[in-house]
Amino acid sequence: MTRELLPTADGKRIRAVLGELLRTSKARAAGALAMLVCATAIGLLTARLLGHIVDLVIEKRPATELTTPVVALVLVAVGQAIATALGVSLTAKLGETLLAELRERFVDRALGLPLEQVERAGSGDLTARVTNDVTVVARAVREALPELGRSVLTIVLTLGALAVLDWRFLLAALLATPIQLHTVRWYVRNAVPLYAKQRIATGSQQQQLLDTIGGAKTVRAFRLADAHVERVRQRSEGAMDLMLRGVRLMTKFFARLNLAEFVGLSAVLAAGFLLVGADAVTVGAATAAALYFHSLFGPINSALALVDDAQAAAASLARLVGVADLPAPREPELPAKPVDASVKAAGLCHSYVDGHPVLRDVDLSLSPGERVALVGASGAGKTTLAKLIAGIHTPDSGTIAVGGVPLDELGPSATRQAVALISQEVHVFAGSLADDLRLARPGATDAELLAALEKVGARGWAEALDEGLATVVGEGGHQLTVTQSQQLALARLVLADPPIAILDEATAEAGSAGAKTLEAAAAAALEGRTGLVVAHRLTQAAASDRVVVLEAGVIVESGTHEELVASGGQYATLWAAWSDNRSRT
Repeated sequence: MTRELLPTADGKRIRAVLGELLRTSKARAAGALAMLVCATAIGLLTARLLGHIVDLVIEKRPATELTTPVVALVLVAVGQAIATALGVSLTAKLGETLLAELRERFVDRALGLPLEQVERAGSGDLTARVTNDVTVVARAVREALPELGRSVLTIVLTLGALAVLDWRFLLAALLATPIQLHTVRWYVRNAVPLYAKQRIATGSQQQQLLDTIGGAKTVRAFRLADAHVERVRQRSEGAMDLMLRGVRLMTKFFARLNLAEFVGLSAVLAAGFLLVGADAVTVGAATAAALYFHSLFGPINSALALVDDAQAAAASLARLVGVADLPAPREPELPAKPVDASVKAAGLCHSYVDGHPVLRDVDLSLSPGERVALVGASGAGKTTLAKLIAGIHTPDSGTIAVGGVPLDELGPSATRQAVALISQEVHVFAGSLADDLRLARPGATDAELLAALEKVGARGWAEALDEGLATVVGEGGHQLTVTQSQQLALARLVLADPPIAILDEATAEAGSAGAKTLEAAAAAALEGRTGLVVAHRLTQAAASDRVVVLEAGVIVESGTHEELVASGGQYATLWAAWSDNRSRT
């Protein structure tokens, strides 16, 4: 399958989103800016007071005259600390508010993405955005934003203070500006594409790890371990190479900034020497000018160094906004309602790669309440057919109707309510067992939860947990067995109560020990609804109303278990082999 990465927003859209977010917090933004300006202005008095003390010493004034400026320095330090603390606090609150809004937009849209689109992109792409990109943006908001605000304000107000001392000090200080601007332009030109490549490389690396680890059994079975390790190595080396290029870029960046500092300070000191010699300014004023420029080292370097964080954050933000801006699946204005629990697929064709069809002209009908088993070799197209009927994939051609209504007229929401798909990959969400079950029916009572568990044979072990339904399960909590996890998924199916259910090898991971337990649980969960079972174990096929055999994307046999065994065809061969294997084990 060709990977189609999720979209990335451009710079114009990022600026628009930031503007939208800021407009919702105007008062907080104004308050934060006012306090930071106040703190910076108070701090600028330090250099001026020190210069005044230098003049008093040169003029050999009495020591008592130093008391006032020294006390003033203490008051300036206290006042600046208080104003800075308030400004940083308000800035942090502003940043967290914007981050929370952005995160909610992203998560809301990510959860609503069509599974087909996620599969085309690869789960690694979405995972990298949910983890790495969110972390990068969060760190920038919490650390870089307050620091950048203080740095920019300090630079602007300090340059103003230099101009107040003497405009020639300002001109001398500005000699460093061309070097700094050229350095930033050079850095941005090289950093933007580099960080974008890093984000993509990280996503590709995670996707390869997920493919290798998630398919470990298949990898070992086909002796592909060496090939997969080599792919992981190549993806990792690619990501590492891009990271080292970023380090080298940063080293050159700071070397050029140090040159700018040397040029600027030398110019200010030279200007001070000439102006004092011409009696244009006092030694104290020249001292203050040198202190002002020296105090710019930190803010300028911070502001320019934050360009690095800004570029990384911008690249990550573009990936988050790209997902948040994706259009929601189109819902019909007046969705039709299924008249019953039937399924009718006609002329289905589907392929993941052009020229390599997975399904070819498949016709399949399920009557209300009928249970049909899909049987076939690996790669025959069983899971693809199941996902097409569940509305996860869209067929290249052909039609699918649920209850007499085509899926495109039914819409995504109504399709999810009518058809539920349970696969062998079950996720146990972190939280109480009750909360995990209520994902299927939020308003369910404890009695209804226990009834659902009992139906699938899970009430016994659930009530035996230390805290019963209140027991925390999933990551960080009580770890459920494979069989228990699958029973939990089937209990959710009972609570959701869709008229049509698809079980895609839902008992495959249990092993022989839990197979009978899960088969009984699956049969109970399917009671009263139309069921399509992708059968991993042929005992499930034997218990179904009808068996459909797929081979290379084509239905080659259809009938009851007894009819197909008697016909001596492909299913009969599979059943004989299955029966023989069971007798030996």
